[in-house]
Amino acid sequence: MSERAAFSLEPTRQLRRRKLLNRFVEILMLGAALAAIAVLVLVIAAVFQRGHSALTKDFFTKGPETSFLGGTGGIANAIVGTIVIVAVATVIALPIGILVAVYTSEFAHGWVRRVLAFVLDVLNGVPSIVIGIFIFTLVVISHKQSAIAGGLALSVIMLPLVARSTQEVLALVPESLREASFALGVSRWRTVIGLIIPASLGGIITGGTLAISRAAGETAPLLFTCALTTTQTSWNPRLALQSMPLTIFEDLENPDPSLHTQAWGTALVLMGSVLIISVLSKVFLARSRRKLSR
Repeated sequence: MSERAAFSLEPTRQLRRRKLLNRFVEILMLGAALAAIAVLVLVIAAVFQRGHSALTKDFFTKGPETSFLGGTGGIANAIVGTIVIVAVATVIALPIGILVAVYTSEFAHGWVRRVLAFVLDVLNGVPSIVIGIFIFTLVVISHKQSAIAGGLALSVIMLPLVARSTQEVLALVPESLREASFALGVSRWRTVIGLIIPASLGGIITGGTLAISRAAGETAPLLFTCALTTTQTSWNPRLALQSMPLTIFEDLENPDPSLHTQAWGTALVLMGSVLIISVLSKVFLARSRRKLSR
């Protein structure tokens, strides 16, 4: 009768090597995560250090003023212009992006779904300056520069972001909800409108806010569509309105040191707005995931 092989609980050389490799990869990933956080902290600290001195009451409430001693005033016209341009882009991109995502996720099948997903990915990779030139050729030449033209350019940038993020959220909705609705005799479109979209509303809002954050910081499309601005503060989207990214670009090109400080202050306001929007989107996303998990 052959003897049984001895069984030992002592870790083998191969097991020890795997544990060391696993520990090394964990440390490497932790270092990469800390490096990403460090870059964000350095950017925020650098912008805050150079721009916090410009944050006064007049900076937010007055428009730009020029004198022989240099530039003074504030960025009220740029803040208002950014709100108007981004609002126009959101009104255009948000409903179209959601409808495209719903059709792709709930109604399209086979090659149609694959083609739409491919088109959205390609559109998401198009450089923003190319989109600006396209809208300039399509709209600005035949009419004139305006906040509507700028918003239209930004909406093209936002559209694939809204659609792809909405697709990911719709995919999180349990299939059992759809099957239960179909079992009760509810049509597909009523199921989508009354059940699927309300269940994923938080994630859809999250995708929209992330797209808004991306569009709010774009400068290249606005150089072709909404750059011939004035110092007046206006809410009229048919006029060419100033924006915060364009203000940063113009102030840094100016040799006046006071305008450089104003550019850093504008960058701080813009970055703070994007951070607030991003945090709010993460809160909505977390609530949506908890709702879907229940």
